[in-house]
Amino acid sequence: MTEVRHEPIAPTRTQRLASGAEIDAHRHDEHQIVYAGRGLLSVTTSAGSWVAPATRAIWVPAGTVHAHQAHGDLELHLVGLPAWENPLRLDAPTVLAVSPLLRELIIAYTGTDDDGAPEMTRLRAVLLDQLRISVQQPLHLPTPNNPVLRRVCDLLHDDPSDSRTLSELGREVGASDRTLSRLFSNDLGMTFPQWRTQLRLHHSLVLLAEKTPVTKVANRCGWSSTSAFIDVFRRAFGHTPGTHSR
Repeated sequence: MTEVRHEPIAPTRTQRLASGAEIDAHRHDEHQIVYAGRGLLSVTTSAGSWVAPATRAIWVPAGTVHAHQAHGDLELHLVGLPAWENPLRLDAPTVLAVSPLLRELIIAYTGTDDDGAPEMTRLRAVLLDQLRISVQQPLHLPTPNNPVLRRVCDLLHDDPSDSRTLSELGREVGASDRTLSRLFSNDLGMTFPQWRTQLRLHHSLVLLAEKTPVTKVANRCGWSSTSAFIDVFRRAFGHTPGTHSR
């Protein structure tokens, strides 16, 4: 992300994007809550990427350089908050659980241009109250800084179904599995199996947003069986992939 657009005020609005559409790298002087009421949204920074289906939202702190991409037909809801108002006390992008109530509050609040009206002020206060009790979700896929580790991660980004062990991947990039294990821990803060599972979950969300059948998603993301994929997906998101886009 070399060219960065500066938008001083984070907008509060609803925006629709076609599948595959992108919003280039930019930053705001205010915080932003980014929510996909339909479709799947990915947010990318130099530190990694975050994904948010309709049961999740992404908190983007003020000043964070980030880009958006739509997967599936995206209905994007954006809520801007002044930099001094940080109800979550978060200084990095974070995925948050969106309850049915919070979903309706976000949709209602972003559906009007008159955010200074008394009723909108009250609606905003309830929205912030609900944000404060939102549970943070571990849906961050970090980007490695180490060039050798980046080569390993790029191989798996290109083909999430690649089932090679860390030793086998290490032989391709010229590093031992012990070295790579240490790099995953020190550079990314997670083990190799944790990172690969996170990558596969991210990729599965994109495929599901594009209406790919569950069996094909499981195969293309490298799970040993459809049932294994369903089990991991349910533990990560609280529901099965078959009901995910309904």
